[in-house]
Amino acid sequence: MPERENKIISHQAKKQSAKSKAKTKAKKFTVADLPRHLRHINVNAAGIDVGSDRHLVAVPEGRDVVSVREFKAFTADLHALADWLSQCGVTTVAMESTGVYWIPLYEILEQRGFEVYLVDARRVKNVSGRKSDVLDCQWTQELHTYGLLVQAFRPPEEVCVLRSYMRQKEMLVQTAAEHIQHMQKALQQMNVLLHNVVSDITGVTGMNILKAIIAGQRDAQVLAALRDPHCQNSVATIAKSLVGNYREEHLFALRQAVELYETYQLKIADCEAAIAAYLLRQEHYTDDEPPAPPKPILARNRLRAGLDIRDQLYKMSGVDLFNVSGLAADTLLTLAGEVGFDMTPWQSVKHFSSWLALCPGTKQSGKRVLSRKTKPSANRAAQAFRMAAVTQARAKTALGAFYRRIRSRSGGREAVTATAHKIARIYYSLLKHGTAFVELGEAAYEQQFKERRLKALKKQASALGYQLSPLAATSF
Repeated sequence: MPERENKIISHQAKKQSAKSKAKTKAKKFTVADLPRHLRHINVNAAGIDVGSDRHLVAVPEGRDVVSVREFKAFTADLHALADWLSQCGVTTVAMESTGVYWIPLYEILEQRGFEVYLVDARRVKNVSGRKSDVLDCQWTQELHTYGLLVQAFRPPEEVCVLRSYMRQKEMLVQTAAEHIQHMQKALQQMNVLLHNVVSDITGVTGMNILKAIIAGQRDAQVLAALRDPHCQNSVATIAKSLVGNYREEHLFALRQAVELYETYQLKIADCEAAIAAYLLRQEHYTDDEPPAPPKPILARNRLRAGLDIRDQLYKMSGVDLFNVSGLAADTLLTLAGEVGFDMTPWQSVKHFSSWLALCPGTKQSGKRVLSRKTKPSANRAAQAFRMAAVTQARAKTALGAFYRRIRSRSGGREAVTATAHKIARIYYSLLKHGTAFVELGEAAYEQQFKERRLKALKKQASALGYQLSPLAATSF
């Protein structure tokens, strides 16, 4: 009996020892027992709620008497904000991309040596409940402390400068287009149907006739004689469209619209000259001349303000991007200003496509796929790729054949998105690996698609226990 009791006591002691060891082992990895500074990734993090006239800044507790301070949006106050962050030992700052109000603050903080995180407002959205600017900046600071925020893409300084020029030009082009509509409205009110016989009223024929009308000419035959020799419609047809009711108030509106349009054309020319001068000052990746293109490139798609854009972009990137179907001077300049030529910010081509919002979306519950639509986005680079895709609707290229195949199956909008996605992948691959683009052609693409389809049919037939065989040639 004593031996049996000793065995029982020994067994219970071993169980208690095992339990104590398990508790000690579990307690060793409890987060609550770790030092406080080890629970955070960014210990010296601050959060800023950006506004139009003031900014709310939150720093870690204990760094100052108050952990949240308000600063005005004046430049002196922005420098005071940066000084306070330095006094509090802050090294990294997170802020939302609110309108354009964040730009001056971002630039000053970056110049002062802070690591600035510009984050999407959807990623820092607070849970439902109380809502105030103080709570927003504190929530941003807390998320950044735990490393839960992803930094938005911010191109290098030289790319930002080019982007500003390109966006300024885009604004000027849009405003000039509005004045073209004003011209058409004034002509329609006078029943002068010039836009019905001329494809572009701002072309050679259209501007000659408009300036003559503003100068006081009313004879339809004299006005029609100003047509360009390359105009498709005859003098008689154009003359019929120029017989109208020339009222003074409509002529006044037409005169102002034409003058404003020409003014904006001068400003666009100045902007293009500034872009060309800036490109000439950029560093070159290579000083070699670009290889001869497989087909001639039109001057309007290559030259801007006397500068050969193809030659300049080749020296800056080391790749001839003009060989890609759909990419011309304006599109490539837009892409150079929005994403640049360095693809290292994106880990892979899939990350690049996701950032552009051109890849299929993911929306599923359990195993059920609810939607694969691309997410809405105002990304200018994605819009440039979409514009390039639209030009492939009738192109005799592999991309054109791909566009028409998707359009026949899913529709025009899906075809534009799919083709833009393919062009974006080509753009990424060329710049990432420094390879040259080779155009396969429409016939080669159709042959490849036919082979892929045949391979899939053979695989499906084999799975069902059948074997495909070609039809024998029938002679008549």
